[in-house]
Amino acid sequence: MSAKGRSETSTAAAAVGESGTRVLCVCGARPNFMKVAPLVEVLNRTAGVQTSLVHTGQHYDECMSRLFFQELGIPRPDVNLDVGSASHAVQTAEVMKRFEPICHRFRPHWVVVVGDVNSTLAAALTAAKLGVRVAHVEAGLRSFDRNMPEEINRILTDAISDLLFVSEPSGMENLRREGVAEGKAHLVGNVMIDTLLRMRRQAEQSVILADLGLQSRQYAVVTLHRPDNVDRPEAFAGVLSALERIAADVPVVFPMHPRSRHNLERFGLAARAYGISRLKVTEPLGYLDFLKLTAEAAAVLTDSGGIQEETTILNVPCLTLRDNTERPITITHGTNRLVGHEPEAVVRAFHEVRSHSRPPVRPPEGWDGRAAERIVAILLARR
Repeated sequence: MSAKGRSETSTAAAAVGESGTRVLCVCGARPNFMKVAPLVEVLNRTAGVQTSLVHTGQHYDECMSRLFFQELGIPRPDVNLDVGSASHAVQTAEVMKRFEPICHRFRPHWVVVVGDVNSTLAAALTAAKLGVRVAHVEAGLRSFDRNMPEEINRILTDAISDLLFVSEPSGMENLRREGVAEGKAHLVGNVMIDTLLRMRRQAEQSVILADLGLQSRQYAVVTLHRPDNVDRPEAFAGVLSALERIAADVPVVFPMHPRSRHNLERFGLAARAYGISRLKVTEPLGYLDFLKLTAEAAAVLTDSGGIQEETTILNVPCLTLRDNTERPITITHGTNRLVGHEPEAVVRAFHEVRSHSRPPVRPPEGWDGRAAERIVAILLARR
């Protein structure tokens, strides 16, 4: 832990008294920030609750972390563990090693973890071994593909958590099938949608379309970061082939994840990508710019779980470049379709959604902007 982190820890710990319910919220990567923001906001305005926020530093640069905290109004973390990038094993171990003394100092009644990144599992495992109760927000989601590191994180975090907060009915079904005790899992809705609904009007003021020379509904957006798409040169080349054909029809904006950019260079594909006419490669965008970009797109191509959910609420066609999804409600109840990895299938699906009108989509149960309120009410009832 950095000297700055130790100083912040000591200061925050000194402020923690004996009264009230002490809640330690943990976030670490970009997908976590949209989920933890409404939880921290509700906890901070709830009487009798002392809330502390730990940022593991799994994502740490300006676009992947600091800008999100500013735009979402998340308070400065009480502690930043500064773990940075590393292999799965090293990153998980570093979070555990640095998080353990934080638990000793803060003595929380609850550790709240969100999502399915390495920081989620590491913090949950550390707390559980210390006898601190763990609440997992976004529990129960399953892709049934254990080649995904996130799937391992989800299964293990759910297994050791004391409360499971579920965003869609499939999560409740999965947990029942896995033998989770009655009353431990709660269908509360989607905290990520809390953030989207709260920030949507502000996002409308973004000038990202003008900056990129785009017109509403006349462009596509692509995001990629999963190993199946960006860790193998033949797979990444196949995606570029599909994007090249789509870009012949409409501009394609590609806010590129650092992992994807690194592999593009490593595989010798950079010249090909940057040479595609009307493929606009950018740095990762802040939340407000990306929300505006997504909301106005003709279609979104992605391998992200969270974007599948956001496009469901935004009523924007989503083509998921995967063979599975842990969020099936985005298919049965939303705008999402699985298209796999073959360039021909991706391009064909894009042209299909471009040619169809968009009927209104009814939001799934609990995707109403109040999931965090329901979570906090249940959490405090277990004090």
